Amino acid sequence: MISASGLELRAGSRILLSDTALRVQPGDRIGLVGRNGAGKTTTLKVLAGEGEPYAGELRRSSALGYLPQDPREGDLSVTAKDRVLSARGLDQIARDMEKVQLAMAELADDAERDKAVRRYGKLEERFASLGGYAAESEAARICTNLGLEDRVLGQPLRTLSGGQRRRVELSRILFAASEAGASGKSNRILLLDEPTNHLDADSISWLRGFLKQHAGGLVVISHDVELLDEVVNKVWFLDATRAELDVYNMNWRRYQDARATDEKRRRRERANAEKKASALQAQAAKLGAKATKAVAAKNMARRADEMLANLDETRQADKVAKISFPAPASCGKTPLTASGLSKSYGSLEIFTGVDLAIDRGSKVVVLGLNGAGKTTLLRLLGGMEQPDTGERVLGHGLRLGYYAQEHETLDHDRSVWENIRGLAPDTGEQELRTLLGTFLFTGEQLDQPAGTLSGGEKTRLALAGLVSSAANVLLLDEPTNNLDPASREQVLDALRSYTGAVVLVTHDPGAVEALEPERVILLPDGTEDHWSDEYLELVQLA
Repeated sequence: MISASGLELRAGSRILLSDTALRVQPGDRIGLVGRNGAGKTTTLKVLAGEGEPYAGELRRSSALGYLPQDPREGDLSVTAKDRVLSARGLDQIARDMEKVQLAMAELADDAERDKAVRRYGKLEERFASLGGYAAESEAARICTNLGLEDRVLGQPLRTLSGGQRRRVELSRILFAASEAGASGKSNRILLLDEPTNHLDADSISWLRGFLKQHAGGLVVISHDVELLDEVVNKVWFLDATRAELDVYNMNWRRYQDARATDEKRRRRERANAEKKASALQAQAAKLGAKATKAVAAKNMARRADEMLANLDETRQADKVAKISFPAPASCGKTPLTASGLSKSYGSLEIFTGVDLAIDRGSKVVVLGLNGAGKTTLLRLLGGMEQPDTGERVLGHGLRLGYYAQEHETLDHDRSVWENIRGLAPDTGEQELRTLLGTFLFTGEQLDQPAGTLSGGEKTRLALAGLVSSAANVLLLDEPTNNLDPASREQVLDALRSYTGAVVLVTHDPGAVEALEPERVILLPDGTEDHWSDEYLELVQLA
């Protein structure tokens, strides 16, 4: 169980939550919702013990599984399989058993071999007590359902894409959560921040089913409405305008109805109170002109003020960043060309023989299963990585803009202002401040370290960097991830109106429809084809 009292959370001097009590118990499946920047990610991080509250008391009495938006794994030399098995302490035992097996085969001395056999027996006994081979099979099943193939599980984490590493972390958390306790059920509390990012449609469907059956507690941040609708039985609404957490002990659909009803009631009560208060204030003004009525006038004015002060706040309309990609800088007919690109990590070949010519204003979508190398191809085109074979040719006037799904273009240790200044060193200070304002970054938030921003805020900051670049070729890797519906629509509108060239990687069919692509590149084969709406069905699956 997790419980908190008097909880106060801040981002700089901005209060996110004030004097809040909350509780997460077994059986609770809570959807934590609110606009981008309201403090959802900060709240989840504090619940997980990865951050400290500004004030209040927080208690945890259950094991936790925490999936941040941007997992930062430690040792990237371990294999994906060992990382998943480490959730139950099986990874080291399995490695020790392999070492002893090799020793048993190589030892010539009988006494030493007998010693190794006894050592192996003890390890195997411990391995079996922790679930052993059945647990390995269970871990493999979870990984498969999350789109991680057997060949991926044997690879070191450093060879995997950001999306694959995130799915390894999610597999690790769910593997730990699937272990039954004394009651025959797991009491582990899961804290998941946008768990459907980088998942295909089949994996998302499987994840919904897993979370619906999870007996422990769950707090999930997600913009996947279907997941919220199917899974959650409680909703926490983090209201940025009031720094309060509204608790709704009901499922998603009933919550939406209740929110709408609450807002109508608040608006009606405010309108009535304002009407009455206005009448009292007018009467007080009349009485105040007469010395004998001065006391009565003050009482009327005070009563009007109290009527307005005791009202519940009506929810202000969420602010939305005004995203508009700039007019692209002039360039030649074909600003970017690539030929014969191939990339491998160790003995694993990602793709080979990819040819691509990006003409001025062209729109291209890159499709492929998770792990086919979509992100890697964008990084090669952007010059962030070098191909094993082939070359990238920069045409006349090329100005590249790269949006990274894991926000690698941001320096998490530098402030919002330092990041945008570094991304646009030739732009005037006032112009940059105005630009940041349109992306909802103002005041003290300019001094906030980028690493403390929410996923949606990082997306906005990275997009602000693109807007300041006047790029004529945009390389976009999952640009709608982590965005609330209103902000996502702004990105889609920007894609529709942008006249430069775009190479897009996405699981979001809406982003593809907004782009109206002419061509598609299919990985890992590198096949190029004219775009057809038949490919739209593959977007979520790939």
